[in-house]
Order: sequence, then C-alpha cells, then structure tokens
Amino acid sequence: MQTPWPPLPTTAAPMDIEWRLPRHARSVGRARALFREQAASWGLSQEVTDTAELLLSELMTNAYRHAKVPAGREIWARCVVTENRVRVTVTDANDTLPTPGTASLDDESGRGLTLVAALADDWGVESRTCGTGKTVWFELVREPVAYQTVTPAVEPWPTGSVHVGSTAGASSVPPRRGTRPS
Repeated sequence: MQTPWPPLPTTAAPMDIEWRLPRHARSVGRARALFREQAASWGLSQEVTDTAELLLSELMTNAYRHAKVPAGREIWARCVVTENRVRVTVTDANDTLPTPGTASLDDESGRGLTLVAALADDWGVESRTCGTGKTVWFELVREPVAYQTVTPAVEPWPTGSVHVGSTAGASSVPPRRGTRPS
C-alpha cells in the first residue's frame, strides 16, 4: 500500500501562522518571503500563492508607508488557510481606515487597495476591537488539495537480502548514467 504524499492536512483545524515585523521597508519583502515559504509547506497552488503574495505585499506596503505611528510599533501579518479559503490580514497601530484611491496613469503608487479589490474574492478593513489600530484583510477561494498517490517511475530497490553475485531480487532497471554498475 502506498502512502499519500504530501501528508493529508486535517480539516478539523485551520492552518494558521502570524508574523510580527518592524514597521520598516524591508519588512515588506520579508513578509513575502515568509508567506511564500509557508504556502509551499502547506501545498497551496501556485496561482493562489502568487495572488496572495502580491496582495500581502500591497497591504504591508500600505501599513509601512501610510500608518503614521510612534516608533517601535510593529506590523502584524497573519495567514489562515481553511479547506477552501486563504485569509490574510495585516494589522497596524494607526486608527485611520484606508479607502481605495484613484491613481492617474502617471502615478507610480496609489493602486494597492484597488488591486486588492480587483483580485481578492473578498476583502475589508476594520478597527481593532481591543487596542489601537486597524486590520485590513482579504480572502481568496482555493480548491481543496487533491491528493493522489505517487507511483514511482521505476521499481524500488529490493528490500530482501541480496548477496553479491546473486541475481535474486536484482532490478531490471539499467544503472543511471554516471553510476558504476554493481
């Protein structure tokens, strides 16, 4: 019997991770890298990963650039994956709720929330109920991972005891190029 690979996630509890990053320009790239690594370990599709990474980058950039807060405040990024959704939140300590802007063709910025609204299946912003600040979030619908058993391309090596010179259990697969025959 073959074991499914990768291991099946449990649907009882969501996959959840949070990062607390300094309010600094470098944290935007750091959040993208952390998310991409985590998405790979969770087995998210490339399409969902790419979209979520782009939108996370937009929200992190907004929190870094526009949240005017005292020094030392952090930006919190959180990702929760359920069976059919990816929810990403970015929280900062500024109470001002953002709204999508209208950028002209010549503007180099100002399209972040418009991009979030266009690409996310749902999104929103809310004041934090305990403490100062706000949380901006988006959700992407994802297909449940279709796990299938992996069939090896070649027969596995024999597991029984094989002595040198014996043909019992020998593989019919020729050695790979660059390897020495046994």
